[in-house]
Amino acid sequence: MVIEVGIAVAAPASEGDLEGLIALVRRAEAAGLELVVVGQDAAEGVDEPGPGFDAWTTAVWIAGSTSRISIGVPSPTTTGWDPTDAEARPSAIAAKARESLDVLAPGRLVPAEPGWVTAPRGAGPPELAELGVAGLPVVVPVGSVAEVERLAALVTDGAAGSRPRRTAAARARRRPDIDYDGLPASLVDVAIEPGDPDYRSVTSTYLRGGAPGLVLRPRSPAEVADALAFARRHMHLPLGIRSGGHGISGRSTNKGGLVIDVGRLNRIEVVDADRRLVRIGPGATWKQVAAALDAHGWALGSGDYGGVGVGGLATAGGIGYLSRRHGLTIDHIRAVDVVLADGRLVRASATENPELFWAVRGAGANFGVVVAFEFEADEVGDVGYAQLTLTTPDLENALREYGRIASTAPRDTTVFLVTGRPRQGLSVLQLYGMVDSSEPDVIVERLTPFAEFADLRDQMVVLTRYKDVMSLAADVGPDGQHGFGEPVSRSAFLPALTDEFARDAAELLRSGLVYFFELRSMGGAIADVPEDAMAFAHRTPAFQVTVMGKDQQALNAAWDAFAPHVDGLYLSFDTDLRPERLRDAFPPPVLERLRRIKRRYDPGNVFRDNFNIDPRTDAGSRRSTGAVLEEELAR
Repeated sequence: MVIEVGIAVAAPASEGDLEGLIALVRRAEAAGLELVVVGQDAAEGVDEPGPGFDAWTTAVWIAGSTSRISIGVPSPTTTGWDPTDAEARPSAIAAKARESLDVLAPGRLVPAEPGWVTAPRGAGPPELAELGVAGLPVVVPVGSVAEVERLAALVTDGAAGSRPRRTAAARARRRPDIDYDGLPASLVDVAIEPGDPDYRSVTSTYLRGGAPGLVLRPRSPAEVADALAFARRHMHLPLGIRSGGHGISGRSTNKGGLVIDVGRLNRIEVVDADRRLVRIGPGATWKQVAAALDAHGWALGSGDYGGVGVGGLATAGGIGYLSRRHGLTIDHIRAVDVVLADGRLVRASATENPELFWAVRGAGANFGVVVAFEFEADEVGDVGYAQLTLTTPDLENALREYGRIASTAPRDTTVFLVTGRPRQGLSVLQLYGMVDSSEPDVIVERLTPFAEFADLRDQMVVLTRYKDVMSLAADVGPDGQHGFGEPVSRSAFLPALTDEFARDAAELLRSGLVYFFELRSMGGAIADVPEDAMAFAHRTPAFQVTVMGKDQQALNAAWDAFAPHVDGLYLSFDTDLRPERLRDAFPPPVLERLRRIKRRYDPGNVFRDNFNIDPRTDAGSRRSTGAVLEEELAR
């Protein structure tokens, strides 16, 4: 049995005492002891310190003076707070102190309860072993270096057991419903637990905060299979699949569940230069892809932001700056390698597993983890890129005019509109657009109508490379994404931007329920692909519209009233998880076909946390998923 041993000390009374305490703690760290607990409550038998440093000040000083040892501070023993007691701390202040120390010394702060057990001063191996049965670190009150040396000798002699791989702080934050010790050997060194120093860098995504119980970061398809085997043993937990972590609707983070982060599967290679065939890992970002393809004079349309990961976008759709000229991102997929729910690695294309290939292009999050995509890139030279800022007192008319110009523009021109709530009767419109042409006169001709339907206040038009537009996205640093809270959004496809839609959209924006409103122009090459070619069936709309607000229920109520104007929705941008959204995203024949494919490739519903396509024939059926699995195995 492994027993973690630490020391308990009282906060010092003077600066001189603090220096002695730091020397003592440094010796404990060098000797391999696991934990130092600071505070009178933990240090039973330690002399009363009297006035001086408080426990939190001492803990911060220890953190700055050491590098490894875990640190604990007991919680207050009283439930109330007496404002007349100068030594007392309100719970909110104590919580903030913990949070601050956790940021300053990531992965080293042990939760107070139940973070450790305290042995009597001078405890020997039998007492340590008895207390260590609970699996918590055992701390022994000390007041001198000699007492630390005694404990160090016990650890060296093996009486207290060998040191575990993770610190006391990390082990104290493990969730009881996750079998951390049962993690596959291939993933042990790359898994991140809540108490690890790097944990904060993997909790959040671009717009969403989270607190997953375990993040797995496979480096190969075989390790993805191992991660899914672990996930199948934890079907009681949420499961998120993450590539770049930019999904608005996706659940690439969660609270208390598992996340499989495929960010390390990010290789980009040319498979066949004559066919412009490239193989790309799901963890690459479109910024990286654009830079790699530009050297060949190629590009792949990929939304409007280069920081987005390949995996999420390429299994959902990909409506971007080149879509009206070259089609959606998924229209360029020629094959995928997928790790299925049962761990098998299969290839899907028009000739291999064609039903899976059909489903992955538009509903991929439900069928497996794509570990490699093969795309046919387009030849793209210099492009015109524009950012225009316009203002108008007549938002309704401006929306109508934008709709008319954008939907009738040549297919080499794609312009998106973003606006928000009018301020003092004036609306600010941000236009982001691209003209797939290297001719300045053509670019000016295409963009001029967009600059004239409202008051032009600012403009930036450049002749550039597609990679340079994608490179405008900021790189994610080692501390990860910084999203927080839960995004609230609704999405739809708009067959045409009618006068009635413009009127109702303007009213919605004036109501204050929406702070972000975007129209992405479609048409052109998007409509060239038959509606039944893949799971993404919405080929004829003129626009895709997204709105974002602060309250999901209020936004749902307002957006539901837009049903007469719209048709379907784009899953990537919708956070409404009501079952009917699935029927909006996929027409009835498409959804029924997807359910049949789901029963074949994921009958146990492992991939269930991102607009789940239930494997049962009828989503409202009372039959359990287990019953469906038994039926499928019997066939």
